[in-house]
Amino acid sequence: MIRVVGFNGSARKGGNTSLLIRHVFAELENEGIGTELIELAGKKLHGCRACYKCRDNQDRRCAVRDDINFCIEKMEGAQGIILGSPTYFTDVSAEMKALIDRAGMVAKVNGDILRLKVGAGVVAVRRAGGTHVFDTLNHFFFISQMIVPGSSYWNVGIGREKGEVLNDDEGLLTMTNLGKNMAYVLKKLCA
Repeated sequence: MIRVVGFNGSARKGGNTSLLIRHVFAELENEGIGTELIELAGKKLHGCRACYKCRDNQDRRCAVRDDINFCIEKMEGAQGIILGSPTYFTDVSAEMKALIDRAGMVAKVNGDILRLKVGAGVVAVRRAGGTHVFDTLNHFFFISQMIVPGSSYWNVGIGREKGEVLNDDEGLLTMTNLGKNMAYVLKKLCA
């Protein structure tokens, strides 16, 4: 079965970022694709220590074993990856940045283990700055040599209070189209 894992980088479980990811998931599930959401909220993630032991060990895991490897395992076991983040001072959350830096380093120095997987970024924003968050997420996919489907607009939903993104009709349409496009690409690649 084709599987997509989504990572919610918000400090709020079940908030706007999660709601947007779940909206994409609904389209994937309609196409028979399995989904799993991982909430990073409450997890003690930290940034890369630049020890390069992941390069030396060549075991497809971070040498700091207590916090991020479950995410890398989930990424490795899926054909598609969604990274979702709220907009924090015009960039991704600290939790998402830790995931990007550490999973990205492990992937690069272990033979580009995320290469040719399908990746999509999803952004929740109150007002402005979401495009930069979207760029940060896409840079992770591009340096990982992943395939990134587009949508009918940038993958951004507008809302501050929990649930407000559900009032953003254009943002929800963008997520619907993203899910459809991601399903199409995944089915073509996994055929």
